[in-house]
Amino acid sequence: MTTPLDTIRDQLSLVPETPGVYLWKDAEGAVLYVGKAKRLRRRMQQYVSGHDTREKVPLLMDETASFDYIVTGNEVESLILESNLIKQFRPRYNVDYRDDKTYPFIALTLSDPFPAIKYTREKHKPGTRYFGPYTDAKAARETIDVVRRIYPVCRADCVEWKRLTAKGGESNGKPCFDFHVGKGPGPCVAAISREEYAERVEQVVSFLDGRTRGVAEALEREMREASADLEFERAARLKRSAEAVRKVLERQMVVSEKPLDMDVIGVLREETIAAVHLLAVRDGRVLAGNEFVLDEGLEVEEADLVEGFLLRYYAEASHVPREVLVSALPSEPDSAEQWLSKLRGTRVTLAVPQRGDKKRLLELASTNARHTLARYKFRTRYDEQRTNEALLQLESALALPAPPMRIECYDISTLHGRHSVGSMVVFTAGQADSSQYRRFRIRLDTPEANDVAMMREVLGRRFRREAAEGKRFASRPDLIVVDGGKPQLGAALRVLRELGLEDIPLAVLAKREEELFAPGWDEPVVLPNGSASLYLVKRVRDEAHRFAVTYHREVRGRAMTASALDDVPGVGPKRRKLLLRAFGSVKRLREASVDDIAAVNGVPREVAETVHAYLSADGESG
Repeated sequence: MTTPLDTIRDQLSLVPETPGVYLWKDAEGAVLYVGKAKRLRRRMQQYVSGHDTREKVPLLMDETASFDYIVTGNEVESLILESNLIKQFRPRYNVDYRDDKTYPFIALTLSDPFPAIKYTREKHKPGTRYFGPYTDAKAARETIDVVRRIYPVCRADCVEWKRLTAKGGESNGKPCFDFHVGKGPGPCVAAISREEYAERVEQVVSFLDGRTRGVAEALEREMREASADLEFERAARLKRSAEAVRKVLERQMVVSEKPLDMDVIGVLREETIAAVHLLAVRDGRVLAGNEFVLDEGLEVEEADLVEGFLLRYYAEASHVPREVLVSALPSEPDSAEQWLSKLRGTRVTLAVPQRGDKKRLLELASTNARHTLARYKFRTRYDEQRTNEALLQLESALALPAPPMRIECYDISTLHGRHSVGSMVVFTAGQADSSQYRRFRIRLDTPEANDVAMMREVLGRRFRREAAEGKRFASRPDLIVVDGGKPQLGAALRVLRELGLEDIPLAVLAKREEELFAPGWDEPVVLPNGSASLYLVKRVRDEAHRFAVTYHREVRGRAMTASALDDVPGVGPKRRKLLLRAFGSVKRLREASVDDIAAVNGVPREVAETVHAYLSADGESG
């Protein structure tokens, strides 16, 4: 039977090896994903050949029934077209803002006789200059208030300004409320000429663009000139404006005396979401920090996530800086730079800083991204919803009688059968419960590693009837997860049957394919890539592995320390303890002189000489 994927494979032979954009579509023709490529056919074949390692690709191709492609002249055209198509179709598998809302802008209606300022979420209109986007609506409104205190301009929602605009800028002699209280420039009563007003609008544009260097000094200079000309009312207004500018500048962090113009983009990814914090640096000062939460996370490469954000953000942003600092470069950084340069009109550099102030700025942006994600998760109860989803998915996938509120996971850590240990970690209601963790020193004496036999020992000790009824292991698990494969599954099942506990649900997570095997099931249980249940099971498995490895290192370290002093004549358990307490480690003891060792209370000099000679010889032979 021919599948849609088979049909796609056959059709890909007709796709050219040229730059372009491709669109994967579902059975209804809806666009699932838009991508670009230097060589269309080669890139698209990666999706159907299994060579694309991104976690979301199998999910995407399961839903894909057809495709389309558009050939472009070069890679930059591909990037521009990709950006436009993503905005048009908003495909589910492309990076997008998670909250799916429009962000506010500050706008200046430059095509009007007397341009006005406004707060808006509207689609960009010709003849209007937009500044943003702002992720904090309150900050955008406060910025408008500050701007109007410094450079009084009209508000777009002023009734008299609307009448003035409707008449082509002709004054009707009726003052608006803002002018009446001293906050408006007064074109409604011809108190300001078009030329003077136009100069003020240019100053507003410069200020909103972040060019604030020297603004306060210029206002204070005008204030002194006005005072000298006995224009005391104008001087008072200029003084208030200068004070407002200085308050704004005090809140801005200075990062350089150079007039830097850059955006610094910090990213933090978690499971299926990511946070981006953008620090806007203008004129050497950090003007603002804008934060975004994206609907893609660890299932996409960081470079792809950064590229998706660049496309989404700068397609709407009012300003493209000279330099953009990122944590990872897109797959085709030259094309991205050319696209950004075309938006700006001059050269734009895209870079990953390696040292110095720029590196520290990126670290600051990344730290803020972590806080952005934490606030979002708290506000939306994301972790709680994700955990509930994971438990319900596991209940369904493994046919459990109820959601597994207590999951126990076991792992073995050994080195050629030596110093072998086992770990047990517990997740209660989807969260790690470290107070319930247990660790086991393997008693099995074997010259080689035997994970299966060791797993039998650990589970036997955990689930012996007296242990199961004791205080240490009072709670019965809803699901047992064992790290390994079918041999470990068989060993675990035999232990449970021997103890009459075969009714406890059991599964083994295979490392390579991340597949679950359950008793009596011929086929593995494959949890979907990106699903909450798969992330939970992997988290449980990784935590068991970490706990086992940590204990194994501790046991191995103690054994190595003990063996170094075990054969030293005159050093028994008490003196060994005194020496290790005094020097902290065998390494430091080996480096110590005879006098240093003899200075330890309870260690005679002849014993100190023996210890020093023994460890020195041991170090040389090693």
